[in-house]
Amino acid sequence: MAEQLSNSMIKAEKLSKYYGSFVAIKDVSFSIPRGQIVAFLGPNGAGKSTTMKILTGYLSPNEGKASIAGIDVQKNRLEASKNIGYLPENGPLYSEMTPMELLSFFGEVRSIPKSEIPDRINEVVIQCAIEEVIDKPISKLSRGYRQRVGLAQALLHNPEILIMDEPTSGLDPNQIRDFRGNIRKLGESKTILISTHILQEVRAVADRAIVIDEGQIVFDGNSEDLEKDGSIEESFYQLTRHGNYSARNASENRGTENA
Repeated sequence: MAEQLSNSMIKAEKLSKYYGSFVAIKDVSFSIPRGQIVAFLGPNGAGKSTTMKILTGYLSPNEGKASIAGIDVQKNRLEASKNIGYLPENGPLYSEMTPMELLSFFGEVRSIPKSEIPDRINEVVIQCAIEEVIDKPISKLSRGYRQRVGLAQALLHNPEILIMDEPTSGLDPNQIRDFRGNIRKLGESKTILISTHILQEVRAVADRAIVIDEGQIVFDGNSEDLEKDGSIEESFYQLTRHGNYSARNASENRGTENA
């Protein structure tokens, strides 16, 4: 564990976020070492997106600390962001632009030296296989190509860390297969955190799974461990509120009986 923490690229320490009386996440902690692909799983509304937004600096926690490559995200967001390629769900893409225009824009925003931008664009265009659509308006592209363009902009500044929120949501089976292939290839050189509610992502790409439910971590371990007592689907059901509903009701009933 000490070795993992010292080599940590993504670290959450007792993160909590409240919206009035609503608790979005509570005491979320985990550490991801260099070169690992981690699937961050949970039902809709479990706290995945809130955690991702805190890690990337889009939200501030009420309690706790997030760090990227050893940099405190809340204290030095801009420096931390230099190490992150972030692909949020459904964007961010400007539909009136072409992929070439978008990548040129992000090259300037990311302060990539102007002399290097053409080479970086050429590299990510090939890497994400968007040559055929490079000069087409993004509004005219399929969902799969829009995701590829989004991935290209996330990779443009060659970050060490990729954070992706529901990257295969809405893609057809062939697009999902291609996108997962990209993720596996990128995992050879980058640390990757993928937020998803699609359980097949674990089998397809992840070394490790973290499951969050009702704002709290309920599982953190190797992907194989999530299946050791049966299928991933059954383990997920038992770990999350749907599977625990009967157990919690039984506990509450016992408490009432003993009161």
